[in-house]
Amino acid sequence: MKRMHVMLKVNNLNESIEFYSTLFGVAPTKQKEDYAKWMLDDPRVNFSIAERDGEKGIEHLGIEAETSDELQQLRDNIGRMQELVRNEGDTTCCYANSDKSWVADPQGVEWEAFHTYGESENYSSETEAACC
Repeated sequence: MKRMHVMLKVNNLNESIEFYSTLFGVAPTKQKEDYAKWMLDDPRVNFSIAERDGEKGIEHLGIEAETSDELQQLRDNIGRMQELVRNEGDTTCCYANSDKSWVADPQGVEWEAFHTYGESENYSSETEAACC
């Protein structure tokens, strides 16, 4: 079963963690000095926040596949919009190891289709700009 993903850039991580923990009624599933993530089942969403440079608000949206087969189904759907696809493949981002593809909607909002297969101690394997 797939899970909706929402990533926000925030001004103050601790303030935002307090707000979203109260809103969701639970503490983050993962928390680092610059990042927090809630893996919620009701609603079924992977919701994450990070203190990062740039405009604040929605960083991107996505669909997290639980299996490689589900990710391939998402890629097949995305493949119908070939000019909009960016395949990232295996990468480290948001303290996780994942296989990712990206597409932008008609308004330019980036959507990520991904399958996470491991944890990482690093936010990103490359430069910060390469992640998310």
